[in-house]
This record gives sequence, structure tokens and C-alpha cells, in this order.
Amino acid sequence: MKSTDLLIFLFLFALPINPPAFGSDRDTVILGTATAGGGFPVYGAVLAEAINKMDPSLEVQTLNTKGSTENVPLLESGKLDIALVQGEVFFESIPSVNRSPLNSKIIAAMYSPAGAFVVRADSSYHIIIDLKGLPVVFGARDSGLVLLARYLLDGIGLDIDRDFKAIYVDRASEGPMLVEDGSIMGWRNQLARVLVSG
Repeated sequence: MKSTDLLIFLFLFALPINPPAFGSDRDTVILGTATAGGGFPVYGAVLAEAINKMDPSLEVQTLNTKGSTENVPLLESGKLDIALVQGEVFFESIPSVNRSPLNSKIIAAMYSPAGAFVVRADSSYHIIIDLKGLPVVFGARDSGLVLLARYLLDGIGLDIDRDFKAIYVDRASEGPMLVEDGSIMGWRNQLARVLVSG
């Protein structure tokens, strides 16, 4: 069984289902993603398309959101059936960490490549400390990217807001454009993300 087949199986097995609309023979499932231009909307669209083809009783519809930090409360309130959520954001929702219990669970890991600070190839910056005091775009404010960057920087004794001129964008697609024009450095997360079900 390929990993994508396993993910789809896990998705179908753990899926909360909304009752079908009157006259419909398909159950609608709302999948929360993130802002356009990032990886979650692309991943969510492919996942929804695959599930919709595999199971004619389901209609998975994607919904762009502000990102992981919005997806968790949307799950809690029942406005999403399932969501793409970065692992650090889910970790923050564990009761022993910062809040009351969350009625959600992880049903599958999505992917786990590494994260990176990104600069133009012709830049003179080589290590993170070289970026101290400079404008750095960390991603969309409600994205799990910002939380992950805070964890990473805290681990090496740096603070996003104190040690950098932190820039937050409204859409994930805005960050690379700011880096490409050479005026801003960038933080790009590709660390483990998880699929969370309410």
C-alpha cells in the first residue's frame, strides 16, 4: 500500500461526517486548509480530489482559512470537519500545555521535510545570526510557520520580535515575492504537518 493510499484510508476511517443535504446522496466533509499560495491549499485540493474519486458517497470540499491557528478553533466550533494543522499548533492545543482539552485527534502525518531560512542566492548571509536586526518575513500571522519559527529561534536564544524586524503577510504567496525582490529575508517551514480531525 502506497503512503498516499494509507493516508486516504486513514482519512476515510477517522472522518467525521456531516449529514447529507436534502436530496443529496453524498455526505459533505469540509476540509480546512490555509491561505492561498501556501502548501496546505494545494495538498488539500489533491487530497479532496483523490477521496472524492475513491468514495462516491463523500463530497470533500476544501475551505481556505488563515492557517493552522485558525483551523483548530474552527474544528472545535464544528465549522470544519477535518483540517490540515501544523504539528506545533496541535501540540499547543494539548491541555497540559496552554489550554483546556481539545476534542480533536491526529489521524495521519502528511509529510516531514526540513524547514529553512531562505535568502537570495547572491546574498552575503550564511547563518541565522547574520539576519539579526534585519527584516525577515515569517509567513502569515495565523500560520503554524510563525509558531514553529518562535520555537526554533527560542531554542537558539533568539526572539522573532526582539531580534528581527518581523514581517507577517496576509497570504503565504506574498512571502517569496518579498524575498525575491531582495529587501527581505524569509523563513520557510517545511517541517512535519499533520492532518487533524475534530
